[in-house]
Amino acid sequence: MTAPRPMHPTLKAATAEVLRRCYRYESPADVLARALRLLATADGHLDPAGRIVAGRRG
Repeated sequence: MTAPRPMHPTLKAATAEVLRRCYRYESPADVLARALRLLATADGHLDPAGRIVAGRRG
């Protein structure tokens, strides 16, 4: 099995500005990764340990 290719998403101007102004001293990739984990956990896709939740939700 091959490793997945890295993604290089294009950011909207407002998102790039938030990263630039609010997270000035952090790597944008690290900030976005943390945000995605928080969102996935809040949406029930990850358990508190960060593992993907299998099966149906709801």
